[in-house]
Amino acid sequence: MDASIKVAELGASRGAGWIAEAFKLFRKAPFPWIALCSAWILITLTLLILPLVGQAIANFLQPVFFASFAIAAYKQAAGERVLMADLFAGFRRNLRALVNLGVLILVAVLAIIFAMGLLGLPVTAPSGGEAATIDEYLESLRGKEWLVAATFLAIVVVKSAVWFAPPLIAFHGMSAFEAIRWSVYAAISNLGALIVYGAILFAIFFVAFIPWGLGLVVAIPVMAISSYTGYREVFEAAP
Repeated sequence: MDASIKVAELGASRGAGWIAEAFKLFRKAPFPWIALCSAWILITLTLLILPLVGQAIANFLQPVFFASFAIAAYKQAAGERVLMADLFAGFRRNLRALVNLGVLILVAVLAIIFAMGLLGLPVTAPSGGEAATIDEYLESLRGKEWLVAATFLAIVVVKSAVWFAPPLIAFHGMSAFEAIRWSVYAAISNLGALIVYGAILFAIFFVAFIPWGLGLVVAIPVMAISSYTGYREVFEAAP
């Protein structure tokens, strides 16, 4: 490990602080953040519907966009304006490492799904009409709910372990493997804070979906900004 980088060990309650600080930044510039996140979602959805390589590219680019969110939040915290161009800031900061991170995350998720498939989780729906296919697939999951829960939990663990990796790559010029190593170390050192953070974020998204999903205009930007506020406190020792 690089001795020049320090990882703060925080109390569990600081997970809530990351959300609170992210909301403060959002409240100061709500419309730029809503525009930034809306453009991100639109680009991602467009890539997902592209045949053959669209879904892979969309997954590869997610760390790039989250690095962009961290850079935009850093600029705002320093007193600068959040601009639409900030959505592409990650493309100018160690792009190869960020894309490599996206590849590694996708490989890990696919490996989890493959492993659960070997244990009996249906990974493809039975053939048939669209409506019948959905019903048949849900029926095939009967008695295997624990596999669905285990798959979801394993993916959450992977995503949580690399949560700090995009800003580490963007701000410290790390390789993907180095950033993953530091992110895992930071996640273990701050497991309580990360659990509290994840639980609150889950609750925020649950509530955001209730009024026809209108709350997502706040929930998604707060999530995006919190990728920086958490990193800043763990690695930069900000109060």
